[in-house]
Amino acid sequence: MDIDAADRAKELIKRHAQATFRPGVLSEVGLFGALFQVSGYREPVLVSSVDGVGTKLKIAFALNRHHTVGVDLVNHCVNDILTLGAEPLFFLDYIAMGKLVPEQAESIVSGLATACRAVGCALIGGETAEMPGLYAPGDYDLAGFIVGAVERDRIIDGKAIRAGDAIVGLPSSGLHTNGYSLVRKVFQLGPEAALGPFDRLRTTQAQDAAPWDRFYPELGRTLGEELLEPHRCYLPTLKPVLHLVKGMAHITGGGLIGNPPRTLPRGLAARFHPGTWTVPPIFTLIQKAGKVAQSEMYRVFNMGVGMALYCAPEHLGQMQAAIPEARLIGEVVPQRGEERVIIN
Repeated sequence: MDIDAADRAKELIKRHAQATFRPGVLSEVGLFGALFQVSGYREPVLVSSVDGVGTKLKIAFALNRHHTVGVDLVNHCVNDILTLGAEPLFFLDYIAMGKLVPEQAESIVSGLATACRAVGCALIGGETAEMPGLYAPGDYDLAGFIVGAVERDRIIDGKAIRAGDAIVGLPSSGLHTNGYSLVRKVFQLGPEAALGPFDRLRTTQAQDAAPWDRFYPELGRTLGEELLEPHRCYLPTLKPVLHLVKGMAHITGGGLIGNPPRTLPRGLAARFHPGTWTVPPIFTLIQKAGKVAQSEMYRVFNMGVGMALYCAPEHLGQMQAAIPEARLIGEVVPQRGEERVIIN
């Protein structure tokens, strides 16, 4: 391990983390643990989650752009705890690299810090590990751990959802952080995307053939730019209307088929009406290029719905007035048979 590179990386990362500190942070970056004092709550309940960016990292390796995956990671985790009504308190990251490149690590952490500052979350600590032999030079893995809090009497757990409740969809910013293994197969990104930034410097063939550099008129940008679009954070949009929400489903891995049932009480199903929301062009492009069945598209991708909200019909107008981009995309119905999600 390059000790000098590790020390330099820590110094570069430290300033980004310190810029996110909020009241409650009681320790500096670099200790063996991090201290945070929870205050401002009557009866706080801590809500935690952990996640990664998945094979979207392959696109970041290929394009040598690492800031956006840091944003992805924080926003994904913030959305996950938001489904229970929680706001973030602090975040920790774990970066494992084949060869520690301080500037690369700083770019990742700057993305983490940018997303943390946007929602008042402290980037309170983390770990950067050099693991030669496990990861190729230029490659890395990225995971994040978030802790938030919610008042006990404001927990959103879906228990109040009833048949007849409205399902409201909020637009995604694209693929977010799911479905990239299928996307890489569809666009034949496998061998090329497996190359790290140092490999790209050694070969012009990969650069000349790189499909992520191809411009698509329907996207208005290159495929690589589209695929690196950051995962959207819904906290600023939803914070003013959380009191109207009975339940939320963050549409991540498993798409519109797998995620809504995670919030629904037993005996209920979600019925969606395609055409009531806009499907971004990237999904149409994927389906056509890969000849992917419609059912598979809904099982893998968010299809333009990043967050699905359940609310009483009488609150729908108030919800849409507060969030003009919100769309009524379905309703809760009694479950018939095995299906928990019905797409008309």
